[in-house]
Amino acid sequence: MTTRSVVHTLSLALALFGLTGCGPAKPGAGEFPREETLLLGIAWGEPTSFNPLLQNPNWPAAQNITALYQPLFYFNQETGGLEPQLAAAYRQFPDRIEVDLHPGAKWNDGTPVNANDVVFTYNRLYRIVPGFPSWQYLSEVRVLDADAARPLKVAFMLQPDNANPLMVLQWLTLDFILPAHIWAPALESSGGSYDELVKNKFDRNPVGSGPYRLHSFSAEKIVLQRDDNYWGNTAYFEGRLPAPRFIIAPIYKSNDHYSMALQQGRIDAANTFIPRIWLKARKGVRTWFDAPPYFPPGSIPTALINVKRPPLDNVHLRRALAFAINYDDIRELAVSGYSLPFEPGLILPFGPERRYFSQEDALNYGTRFDPQRAKDELKAGGFTPVFQDGELLELRDREGKRVPTMFVQSPTGWSDWESIVRIMVRGMREAGIDVRERFVDATTYYRALPVGDFDLILTIPSQISTPAEPWSRFKAIVDSGDWAPLGERAYSNMGRFNQRGSPDYVPRIDALLSRIPLVTDEAELTSLYRELNRLCMELQPALPLVYRPKTFYAFTSKTWQGFPTSKDPFLPPNIPTEGPGTRILWNLRPTPPR
Repeated sequence: MTTRSVVHTLSLALALFGLTGCGPAKPGAGEFPREETLLLGIAWGEPTSFNPLLQNPNWPAAQNITALYQPLFYFNQETGGLEPQLAAAYRQFPDRIEVDLHPGAKWNDGTPVNANDVVFTYNRLYRIVPGFPSWQYLSEVRVLDADAARPLKVAFMLQPDNANPLMVLQWLTLDFILPAHIWAPALESSGGSYDELVKNKFDRNPVGSGPYRLHSFSAEKIVLQRDDNYWGNTAYFEGRLPAPRFIIAPIYKSNDHYSMALQQGRIDAANTFIPRIWLKARKGVRTWFDAPPYFPPGSIPTALINVKRPPLDNVHLRRALAFAINYDDIRELAVSGYSLPFEPGLILPFGPERRYFSQEDALNYGTRFDPQRAKDELKAGGFTPVFQDGELLELRDREGKRVPTMFVQSPTGWSDWESIVRIMVRGMREAGIDVRERFVDATTYYRALPVGDFDLILTIPSQISTPAEPWSRFKAIVDSGDWAPLGERAYSNMGRFNQRGSPDYVPRIDALLSRIPLVTDEAELTSLYRELNRLCMELQPALPLVYRPKTFYAFTSKTWQGFPTSKDPFLPPNIPTEGPGTRILWNLRPTPPR
């Protein structure tokens, strides 16, 4: 899903790539006292690798999971600001972003973190990761105080011909910094090959800078153990330790299993979709809000359209698809009302993005549920549906030829996504478009997404909250700079829209994407975003469907209390180990027995 953010777009959906041997010895039954153990619904699939350079490593090495590995900063989606983590401060200049590391930062083998670790991570490791996004915008990462006994200052130099401070700041909140003294030998032994390097699963005592270490794993669960010598205890928490001594991620097969486990107290918090959350309140399940939409909406689940598969190259057909979708049904039935009413386009009409949203443009250029408009668009595109006894038989093109059935693809077991797809297909078929559901296992889904092996496929552009939104959402869908032929891996624009040099190429889209990150004047920025959003509404490169939380946030206080809510918003709604939600661990306390 995008550059690397798209590939990691679903932080909770980890790929299932076969079986592995077990990790360290399976712990005994009494090894994890419940009053010292936090259980999280955050992992999917049998663990295969904890190598953070993989595109889909397992929890806790997955992107935006900060219990083992850490980025330089956290991004707080509630305040819109960057907060110190491995770094203490940053300064922004026209040609660079300078970062000061925290002087107390250490790896959990006791080695101090220094600027050379940051430079090695970017210049040596991230340089060889296929499609790694930072190097689109960086020319160099350099140490500024190389003569110091312990260098702590780093400069991220912007590409002169592709400067994009928005994206550099984004990746400073997502890119893990890795220890050079561990990874340099691993890189050397791999011969500098990425493919060889990721064969190392880093499943035996991986060295990070976070508050927990990998304890053990199996097909049933992944276990972390608290590092009592974590440097951040002193730097940020006045010497206090995180409350849970262990964190366990049990591995279940579906959202429904996680829902039942949360109600029964077999997990304490989850970032999985739980339908009709209000019915679970009597079982002690809580969310950020006590009333609809229950979760703060912040992302847009979207059906990408493969415009290189005819007839999806026809803009009238794409708009017909959009007019055929009942967005209210998706909001009420598929996502249990966890959303605000949907508006056309790729800009959120609330929160920080609201200043860029135009209701006038949405009405004039956008697509809404309107079956007659869907039929009109089909006719304008030269398509004729054939019905018999009220049932759609086929769709024919301008020449009278049958259009092959198109499929909307989504992972099986993701109950909310399955419901979204069914509602989409129902509306499309009623409008006369020959579309069917295709539910696949996660392995097939993740293989199909980057290589364009789909007609339509559900994803969430810009899944993780970052300083680069809403620009990063547009980039994920329409940036021609990442365009790749079908069959080759794309790291954004997986629908292959706006190919440079093609008859349908719209250079203005690329011009807007290039200009927006450099603009600081709010009036100009609003004008540019409006224009970009209008183009996307008119050309319909994808099908935005509903608003969704950046991450679902549900918890129970049966065993642990002290989770933030909208009434006590001391941290944003991220479950523990997820981005700044990791800091919840110092606020938790055991729930007294009743």
